[in-house]
Amino acid sequence: MSVFTRTVAMLALVLASLSPLQASSADAKAPARAVAETKGLFVVVTDADPMTQMMAMVLSTQTLKQGKSVQILLCGPAGELALTKSPQTSFKPLDKSPQMLLAGLIAQGVKVELCPLYLPNTGKTAKDLIKGISVAKPPVVAAAMNEAGIKLFTF
Repeated sequence: MSVFTRTVAMLALVLASLSPLQASSADAKAPARAVAETKGLFVVVTDADPMTQMMAMVLSTQTLKQGKSVQILLCGPAGELALTKSPQTSFKPLDKSPQMLLAGLIAQGVKVELCPLYLPNTGKTAKDLIKGISVAKPPVVAAAMNEAGIKLFTF
């Protein structure tokens, strides 16, 4: 599957998951309550593809702009986004890279964490991380992912 096809399919899936569910007339208010109760997103990024990473950052930025909370966990190949010397790919129409959007999210107070397996298994240290990114603690991450009103998105 091409990168473009995979990205379009992923975007369609994300957009479909954001639309309200159909309800019977007896429970017509349930979708509105479910949407109103959504506090924010917990975004897990694992994909090495820069375009996929960019879409994760774009949707996270838009969610934050809409007044919802965002928390990001970088794992596997996407852990490279957390490194100060990671390669950057800019995308149109923003002419920005995933790292640029990630830095903007951090500047706005978004909690960004790196999988605790990443550093010891890549030969990197905490000194290699972008300011504002910390190493995740699994019990804390699990609690945040299970918090009421938080939707989990994986890229």
